[in-house]
Formats: sequence, structure tokens, C-alpha cells
Amino acid sequence: MQQGEVVSPAKIGAVRVPVNYTMRTILLAIVISQFFCTSLWFAGNAVLPYIIKSFESDAGLLADLTSAVQFGFITGTLLFAVFNLSDRFSPSKVFFYCAIIAAGFNLGMCIVGISPTELLMLRFLTGFFLAGIYPVGMKIAADHYGKGLGKALGFLVGALVLGTALPHLLKGLSSGLPWKYIIICISLLSLLGGGIILLFVPDGPYRKPGQKPAFTAFLSGFRNSNFRAAAFGYFGHMWELYTFWVFVPVMLMAYNKHFHTDVNVSLLSFAVIASGGVACVLSGVLSQYRGAEKIATISLILSGVCCLLSPLFLLNASAPALVIFLIIWGMTAVADSPLFSTLVAQNVPEQIRGSALTIVNCIGFSVTILSIQFVKILSEHVGGEYVYILLGMGPLFGVIAMVRNKKSQNHQKIKDGFPLQTE
Repeated sequence: MQQGEVVSPAKIGAVRVPVNYTMRTILLAIVISQFFCTSLWFAGNAVLPYIIKSFESDAGLLADLTSAVQFGFITGTLLFAVFNLSDRFSPSKVFFYCAIIAAGFNLGMCIVGISPTELLMLRFLTGFFLAGIYPVGMKIAADHYGKGLGKALGFLVGALVLGTALPHLLKGLSSGLPWKYIIICISLLSLLGGGIILLFVPDGPYRKPGQKPAFTAFLSGFRNSNFRAAAFGYFGHMWELYTFWVFVPVMLMAYNKHFHTDVNVSLLSFAVIASGGVACVLSGVLSQYRGAEKIATISLILSGVCCLLSPLFLLNASAPALVIFLIIWGMTAVADSPLFSTLVAQNVPEQIRGSALTIVNCIGFSVTILSIQFVKILSEHVGGEYVYILLGMGPLFGVIAMVRNKKSQNHQKIKDGFPLQTE
């Protein structure tokens, strides 16, 4: 099936999908759903000041809330991968049910008299069911797109980035309103996103459902060198990305304190994180012409350079220079994400594609916890402006993995007597 071709009628539950739904319409539905549902991710972070005041907790709750969601997501992705859920069952239905359940657990934050421990458990459970949203959304897109997958995932991951940034925007625009309104709004968006997937996105023509649980099948992709290189590149990318996102507000608050400025932390945090959504779309389009592997490697290099340059701007008295730098960093830090997902999806059999994407996400988000805690602990002993240099270790690891695989492929082509392609 080619992009733009009409989709045959398909049933999802009791809903019949009209024949005139094009690939573009389906992609738009997936993107909107991903945007709405992934706003659950940083919902707790956005309202943290109000939570601290309500629960009489300390500021260290930020790392705990973030880690709780990440631990939940890791646990969920591991179980989803082991039991092959998005390959054995309709991924659209899996997405829908997870969006509904995650919205419910997110709404639980508004319960009167809830304790900090119960709050962390709710964030864990929200993260658990996000495992049925983010990687399953990519699986749905991969089932609909043969060619042009990089471009499609560029839009999809761009929606994830915007969804992640949305709570900061809502907080910045809702000054004076109760913080629970933000949580309620985000839960309603998740319900709407799940409904859109159920009603408008049938199972794709490239889907090959797995008939039985294959408890180790999700690891088989690592035998493929291209899959392995893409996965390692993704792990390096994840070492940097979520730690950067979590600490953007910290950077801005520290900057305000150091230079006695008054930059709007919430709105600028939204702008920095959301800029990555634009970058994902651009990188997806560029990959159609220059290849996903090349654009991903360039993005890793650029974000690594931003890590190294970070002290120069965090210690610069020019607030506009800092904002421009952070936006550039926000773009380069995530531009490679849809491309690594594309390379993973393209180098694994269709029957385990969903599980392969899920387990790579699982490992990648495990890396984020290590990185977040590493930076948190180290910042207590090293100047906060200098600690972010160490985030560059991730992009460096990813670049090495990608370059080594490329050299190995070229060597094999020469050995087999095939001429190398030049651009």
C-alpha cells in the first residue's frame, strides 16, 4: 500500500472504519492521540510546586515523581514485550484501553487527603500504562507505513514531545487556578486521545499478528547488527534526553537566582521542550532524502556539542542567548528519536515489531533513571552549571555505535566484492 492510498474497511470493536480514510488521515489521528495521551507524562512535574505545598513535602519530590513514572513505564514495557501484547492483540485496542486506565490513575492525584506514597504509586501506574501508548503508537504507525516510516514517526514523536511539554504550558497559562484543574484537563485529553484511536485507526495492512506468547522473541532483534546499532544509538540518546527535559526548569530557576532575572520558567520550559517537536518533524522529512542513519548520527553529534557548551551559556548574563541555546539544544536532543525508532522497526520481523520497539523503549527508559539520578547526585558536589557536560557521554556512545556499524557494513561490502555507494 502506498502513502495516500485508501484503506479497506476494517472493524474495531463495533465501529466500522469508512473506506475513504486515507493514510494521511490515519497518521493525523495517531499524531493527535499521541499528543493528547503523552501529556500524562510530566503532569506531576508541572504542578510540583503546588503538590509540595499541599503535601508539605520538599523539592526532592521532583526526582521521585519523575523516577516513579519512568519505573512504571519500564515495568510496563518489559511485560508488554515479554507477553507480546501489541503483536498478539489489536494495537489500536491496546492503545485505547491503556489511555483510559492511565487517565484514571492520573486523575487519582486529585483525591482529597492522598499521601505522598499513594501519589508516587499513582505516578508509577500512570507510567505503567503509558507503555501501551507511546511504543504501541509507533507500532500502529509502522503497521500502516512501509515506505515513509521515518517521516511518519517524525510526526509521531513530535507529538510525544509536544505532549510532554504541554503540562508546562497549561501551568504557565493557568496562573491563579487550582492545580487540580490541570490534572483533570490532562486526563480528559487522554480519554479523548484513546477514543480517537479506537474510532478512526484500524489495524494496519503491514501488521502480522503473533498467535502465541514468545517470551524471548523480543530479544531476537539484537542478533541483527543494524538493529543493534540503532538500539545502542537510541540508548545513548536517552542518556541525555529525559535528564535534559527534567532539569530544564532547574537550569532556568538557577539562572534566575544567579543573575537576579525573572524569566518565566514554565513558559520557557514549554518552549524549549516543544521545540523538539518541530525538530522531529524536520528530521523525519530529511531522512527521506539523506537517510535515517545519517541524520540520526548528525543529530547525536550536535546534541553532544550542546552538552559540552552548556556551561558557557548557563554562566552567560545574556538571557536571550541562553534561551536560544536551550531551544537549539532542545531540538538536537530529540531530533534523532524518531529515526532510531524507524531503524529499529525496519530491522526486525513484522511479527515481533511491536515487542522489539517496546523492549528498546524499556531499556532506553532504564537508562534515563540512571542518568537522572547520576546528575542529581553529582550536582551536589559539582557546580550545577558544569554537571550537564556529562550528558554528552550518551551521544558519544551512540555515535561510536553507529559509526562502527557503518564501517563494518562497508568492510563487508568490500569483502563481498560490492562497490560502495557514494552520495
